[in-house]
Amino acid sequence: MAQWQHGVVYAQVYLSRLGYYHDLIKSYRRNGWLESVGTGAFKLPADRVDWLGGLYTLQQQLSLPVHAGGRTALELKGFAHYGRPAESKCFLYGDSKTCLPKWFNQFEWGAKIQFKATNLFPPGLEESFTKYVHKELEIKMSAPERAAMEMLYYVPSVQGFDEALLIMESLMSLRPKVVQTLLENCGQVKVKRLFLFMADKLNLPWFKNLDLEQIDTGKGKRVVISNGVLDRKYLITVPREGSV
Repeated sequence: MAQWQHGVVYAQVYLSRLGYYHDLIKSYRRNGWLESVGTGAFKLPADRVDWLGGLYTLQQQLSLPVHAGGRTALELKGFAHYGRPAESKCFLYGDSKTCLPKWFNQFEWGAKIQFKATNLFPPGLEESFTKYVHKELEIKMSAPERAAMEMLYYVPSVQGFDEALLIMESLMSLRPKVVQTLLENCGQVKVKRLFLFMADKLNLPWFKNLDLEQIDTGKGKRVVISNGVLDRKYLITVPREGSV
């Protein structure tokens, strides 16, 4: 146990693979060497574990396809600070079949966890991910290109349009090749149109390098903002002050 990492949740299934079976864990708890985080999960006594330590467990011990993304990934990269506490809400994403363990959902992380299981992108697309090092823990999270589109997934229900536009304005150095790949593989028309609308409106430098003919933006109109005005180029409704 001397080599156990601090700031990490230890899942029972992972401990069993290391030879720490149920009876041994029970003995460790009885002697005060481990504390329960919830059913089937433990931490070192008096150890402070935050949501990133919990996410590390999901990724490294349980091999769940879950990552930090959207606004949270942008915040961790130094974007998206517009008067909101950085950890007031943490956005996690997984594929459509992913379920988080009960202990993760119920533990008090000190931040609200917003998890979305979605088919926004197919598996793979490794260039759209990056690593974030937190207390010597390497966490998988979305690169800014992917994070921006994940953020727009929540417009306007969770993420405000105007704030998203402000955040997009700071994304001056996105990689056009990665953006192109993501847009060609993105499974939601609204996200693609909204992303292109904002990049075009803001005249972001990488926008001119996109091959728009290779991006399927669907047919017909999409309502993004109720009572907004229709942008006739991208066929989405936007706030009146946001139309082009």
